[in-house]
Amino acid sequence: MSSVSTKQGANRRKAIARKLEKLDKKHVWHPFTQMSDWGNEEQTIIESGSGSVLTDINGNTFIDGVSSLWVNVHGHRKKEIDGAVAAQLKKIAHSTLLGLSNVPAVLLAEKLIQIAPAGLSRVFYSDNGSTAAEIALKMAFQYWQQKGPEYRSKTGFISLKEAYHGDTLGSVSVGGIDLFHEVYKPLLFDTYTIDSPHCYRCALGKSYPDCRMACADQAEEVMGKHCDETAALIMEPLVQGAAGMLMSPPGYLRRMRELCTKYHILMIADEVATGFGRTGTMFACEQEGVTPDIMAVAKGITGGYLPLAATLTTEDLYRGFLGEYRELRTLFHGHTYTGNPLACAAALASIDLFKKDKTIARLQPKIALLSKQLKRFEGLKHVGEVRQKGFMVGVELVRQKETKESYPVEDKIGIRVIKEARNQGLIIRPLGNVIILMPPLSITAAQLKRLANIAYESIKKVTEDS
Repeated sequence: MSSVSTKQGANRRKAIARKLEKLDKKHVWHPFTQMSDWGNEEQTIIESGSGSVLTDINGNTFIDGVSSLWVNVHGHRKKEIDGAVAAQLKKIAHSTLLGLSNVPAVLLAEKLIQIAPAGLSRVFYSDNGSTAAEIALKMAFQYWQQKGPEYRSKTGFISLKEAYHGDTLGSVSVGGIDLFHEVYKPLLFDTYTIDSPHCYRCALGKSYPDCRMACADQAEEVMGKHCDETAALIMEPLVQGAAGMLMSPPGYLRRMRELCTKYHILMIADEVATGFGRTGTMFACEQEGVTPDIMAVAKGITGGYLPLAATLTTEDLYRGFLGEYRELRTLFHGHTYTGNPLACAAALASIDLFKKDKTIARLQPKIALLSKQLKRFEGLKHVGEVRQKGFMVGVELVRQKETKESYPVEDKIGIRVIKEARNQGLIIRPLGNVIILMPPLSITAAQLKRLANIAYESIKKVTEDS
């Protein structure tokens, strides 16, 4: 190809890129984004991906440091998942699960039960984490309403402060992040709240482990007082993701399970973010031998390919909905794309890859490597705490380390750090003053080291050098 043709091709590519950027600013409303800022910023529009690397329309490459928002597991363009979706396309892309079934949905239900905590036996499909949580709430409520007149007062829910379970109104009602949820309070139902087990900023003013898990004692007080009015406790096991990667102390999850059993309260485990290997095991509940009554999963279920979610239940809960048609004990909930064959085919391939690639076993040395890389972050002047569970990491930035003083919102410190990281070839996202790292499980050791180095240098440059 002549130099003239090469130059013409490059100019054409630049022109297309500029047009796409203008169209994006003109028409696209981005989630969790202040659009008045977006219109004045340089944009990154992704065109392709391979493994743990993303490429934009200008040919720039980036490490995918947040797994394309916590969903990618085995890397982009994984041939086995590509092939599974392509093969399913030759059969059918979608058919309803209302009154019918489809092959991938049936096979996936079996696979999910095989890998889920023992005792879960039924699968109800939806298409995202919010709906999976919403369904769990409706199931818990309706279960008690149908169990008998003496249980019909059990209509409420217990949730954790700083919780995030999605953006539909039911899931927002059991959420606790004021930054996201405060404006919608007039639309929501009331819940009973308990303090998050946030050891760095303990709401009870105590220090772990001397506290002897006082937050769990407080949770028991609330459960004991309101058990007759409570349908379920909903919580994210081990890690409260959107709260800034808040890590539960060892034993907290197990204690919550024991308390739910003691006070006859259903336990809903929201494994949307923590599931499919993110914490170092297939599901976070495994690490403390917990089986919830209801478990919501999404995000990594398809390996990051297509929208899909599932709400898993015990047989006892499922049987609470059985009866004669005229009794109207049916769970009246469903979505158009429930059990979508393409998504289920991708999920089947993704789950098979966990076994074929020995994903969980091969993840362990990478977790250790990441932990080692994160040690030096603690020496940075404005890093208050580094939190890690498996491949879920939160680095909390503080204005004053000794007092744990936070940066004010208007400083946009997290946004400034992730912009600097992007300039250096890493895509990550902040949650306020917390920098989140959550790469695909398939990331290489070399890429992991580069990710950590860029994140470190970006934090240092923004908080110290500038």
